[in-house]
Amino acid sequence: MARDEVEEASSNELSESTPEGKSNPEFEATLLKDPDNVETYLVYGDWLQRQGDPRGELIALQHAASKAEGAEASDLKRRVTALIQKHQALLLGSLATPWADEELSLEWHLGFIRAARVGRKEYNSTLDVSETVSTLLAHPSARFLKSLTVGIVTADGGNDYEDVTQAIIQAKGSSTIQSLFLGDFDYPRELEISWTYLNGVSGLYAALPHLRSLRLRGAALDLGEMDLPELRDFTLETGSLPLAVVKSIASANWPKLEKLEVWFGSRYHGAEGDVEDILPILDGMGLPALKSLGLCNAEFTDELAKALPTAKVLPQLEKLDLSMGCLSDLGAKVLADNAEAFKHLKHLDVTENTLTPEGVKQVAKLADTVAAGNQRNYDEDERYVAVGE
Repeated sequence: MARDEVEEASSNELSESTPEGKSNPEFEATLLKDPDNVETYLVYGDWLQRQGDPRGELIALQHAASKAEGAEASDLKRRVTALIQKHQALLLGSLATPWADEELSLEWHLGFIRAARVGRKEYNSTLDVSETVSTLLAHPSARFLKSLTVGIVTADGGNDYEDVTQAIIQAKGSSTIQSLFLGDFDYPRELEISWTYLNGVSGLYAALPHLRSLRLRGAALDLGEMDLPELRDFTLETGSLPLAVVKSIASANWPKLEKLEVWFGSRYHGAEGDVEDILPILDGMGLPALKSLGLCNAEFTDELAKALPTAKVLPQLEKLDLSMGCLSDLGAKVLADNAEAFKHLKHLDVTENTLTPEGVKQVAKLADTVAAGNQRNYDEDERYVAVGE
């Protein structure tokens, strides 16, 4: 919407008063179509200031801060923080409490929340994470939310994300989300991955039509039939990947995917699947845009080493990540014997495997850069991945 069109819209008395302040449906509809249009934000900010809504001043201050440097930029950022604190009842409502307790972290952009993280900060916290997510997604300040990260939901009796997932699916304000991370915690210091339950997440696919990045950390996962036509980045971190999930990933519809990272885990903890089960990925089926492939934390890394030199997907990759698995010197020799197949790679990651110094030497020049630190002891009778529990 051009400036003159926006000014005309503002004269049409489209505003409505809410407990959170003023709003103009036409301005917001325009921003939903083009959320990066700074011009529209600025004109909307002018309109809001004329209505006496402090969000208008916040838009102006944040825009000025983005253009300023040095002491001026620091001063403007302090004024932004002070304004949010002064008008937190209007700008945050009931979200002000978890925000003050640092259990809700917010990134503001031109008067609105662009990114948010919700999660319990202390073991004995009483924060209802799923309720806070629902409130956030319904709040006018999160009208154009792009990124949502969820930390610990509960540390008592298992960390379960089912209610959070349902809150996202049911929220009308979730459709703008482009990046979602469920399971943002420090393991094993805060929580073991195996104590975290992701459960079914397939309902998210339709609820988040603009999703570009999906990161999941935990266990007890059901991906269902994956249909994510806008997704560019998918990361799954687990110590126990079921075969059904392996098959969901191998048959997913994500034609724009550029990065795929999967942690397989330990059979002792319930991990299933092998090289045969990921052949569609190695064949590059439905992955025309893939540039970075991570097949991590796998007990079958040596077997992968045998399959990768002739994998159809390999020539299109820029980065290959085989970290945290059971790559031995035998697998390293296979890779080295097929060095020609890997010479186009910009980066190869084989950290946290079971290579000896000789094995590290064999893979050291396979790509432009090779990461090979933090190797674990190799035991032929007891091979284990870096993350099982």
